[in-house]
Amino acid sequence: MISKGRHKAACTICKHPEREEIETEWCGWANTSKLAKRYKVSRDSIYRHAAAMGLRERRGKNLRAALERTIERAEDVPVNAAAVVSAVQAYAKINAQGAWVDRVERIDLNGLFERMTLGELEEYAKDGTLPQWFTDIVGATPSDSHEEPGNE
Repeated sequence: MISKGRHKAACTICKHPEREEIETEWCGWANTSKLAKRYKVSRDSIYRHAAAMGLRERRGKNLRAALERTIERAEDVPVNAAAVVSAVQAYAKINAQGAWVDRVERIDLNGLFERMTLGELEEYAKDGTLPQWFTDIVGATPSDSHEEPGNE
């Protein structure tokens, strides 16, 4: 464990007049070397300060900022399309709190069948035809795509 009192007494970042700016930028995924140069401190002092003050966790939760930087710079630096697409996909999976959320869509088929009218149910029972609104929600079914189940 790091003693915060001892840390603050010796830390150049804690004593720095622009401490808040350094912390905010670092937590926003600013380049540590560039920060050190701009604020005339060492990279190591930034990393030590971040560890002592619990900033690594805050930075980690702010992955959206890092991905935003990557996406914004896509036209300015030589980045391949796969890297940009990967950054956009990752960005879409991180919520406002910085947590990774794999979005999974679940469809309640029973509920959809309950929404069908008597005529739609009779048509389905007669020849397996589902209403257009049903297939719009669920997607193509084997009978819609003229495939037998299991023969994809």
